[in-house]
Amino acid sequence: MASELHETIFMAKQERHKNLFLNYRNLNHFPVELLKDEGLQFLERLYMKRNSLTTLPDSLAQKLPNLIELYLHSNNIVIIPKAIGNLSRLQSLDLSSNALQLLCPEVGRLRSLRHLRLSNNQLKSLPPEIGDLQFLETLDVSMNQLASLPDRLHRCSSLQHLSADHNLLSRVPRHLCRLARLTQLSMAANRLTFLPLDLGGSRELQFVFVDNNLDLKGLPSYLYNKVIGCSGCGVSVRGGDAVQEGQAEALSEALLGLPSEVKAVASEADNVVPLEELAMRTLHRLYHQQRRHPADVNLPPPIPLPRSLLDLLQFPLGHCHRCTQAMFTVIYPKLFPLRHTALAGVHRRTTVSFVAYCCSSRCLRTFNLQA
Repeated sequence: MASELHETIFMAKQERHKNLFLNYRNLNHFPVELLKDEGLQFLERLYMKRNSLTTLPDSLAQKLPNLIELYLHSNNIVIIPKAIGNLSRLQSLDLSSNALQLLCPEVGRLRSLRHLRLSNNQLKSLPPEIGDLQFLETLDVSMNQLASLPDRLHRCSSLQHLSADHNLLSRVPRHLCRLARLTQLSMAANRLTFLPLDLGGSRELQFVFVDNNLDLKGLPSYLYNKVIGCSGCGVSVRGGDAVQEGQAEALSEALLGLPSEVKAVASEADNVVPLEELAMRTLHRLYHQQRRHPADVNLPPPIPLPRSLLDLLQFPLGHCHRCTQAMFTVIYPKLFPLRHTALAGVHRRTTVSFVAYCCSSRCLRTFNLQA
């Protein structure tokens, strides 16, 4: 086996192969032949699936500087070296089905990366630096132990497919609603209780799979015309009152960090928008005017605000589904039954409803999702 491996690598060097297949070789260590002398400067794709590797060499980027694709599926890799960030041309990295417990921040330096697959590992968190991957199109972190996703993930402006099934996620970062190119979102078998109010507002997002989130009791109405998978959701709910009560609890969680007096869902009978909401809407208008016209002398001076409020002004809790008014605290919810789609057979096994969120009782009365 060793002689065969040596011969394969020798031929690759002699003939300047761009692709090298070392799958199913029962390798315990990274082959030193790949790292001798000048390495394989011309190699672009390295396949090392189904081996027994536990780590990668620090000199990987130095000896294989032109790697575009690196496939390490089904090994025993526990840690990857910081030097991996030097693979400046790398576009696809597959570390699925390994033993990763930690992902080094240097992954954020892989600025050419388009596909990152980390499913079936032991990751409990992801480094915020993943948000620096502006060309990333695919991110698969399914079957890990993630309790949250990085808030900076919304900076991955090219992201199209995000899979985070079978984790411990209790929420979806609302900033993900800003991913204009996201076409498919899969977060099945987590602990979700609510989805961001604006999720589905982008025309590009067409597929959302949230099956087997037992406490998920409502879907934003922006998802009404999308392909939805929600089998096994809301199974603990009994009747419309329970849905309304559960939705109130979910929205209360969505308002974490705000004073307790604004953590409430207004009823349809309310005719006055609370002062806190009016103040936030006014600040929002001023904030965006100042950003668009920083030199306009007619505008009031900038208002110093804590970071949490500045973040909320930049990324509102949601927008009115009737008039698109930005919303920050109070929401008027209106339930609609789950419509029949191609997945109607699946939907009938749930008690999940679509929920429209409006900024006022007036918008609520005039909004009809099914019109």
